[in-house]
Amino acid sequence: MSEYAQKDKEELLRLLKEKRVALRAWRFAVSGAKTKNVKEGMNLRRQIARILTEARAREKAR
Repeated sequence: MSEYAQKDKEELLRLLKEKRVALRAWRFAVSGAKTKNVKEGMNLRRQIARILTEARAREKAR
């Protein structure tokens, strides 16, 4: 079971907003070559996709 399946809708939206802000900050850091962890962007995109998938599944279940 996904860790996102246990969260309510408001918490999912809050997490989505946080992940998008983190991805934006990561992209800015990469352009300035200040980041060491190059896989962080891929992980953030995956987490965003998982959150959106869970939110969409809940909408379809209604």
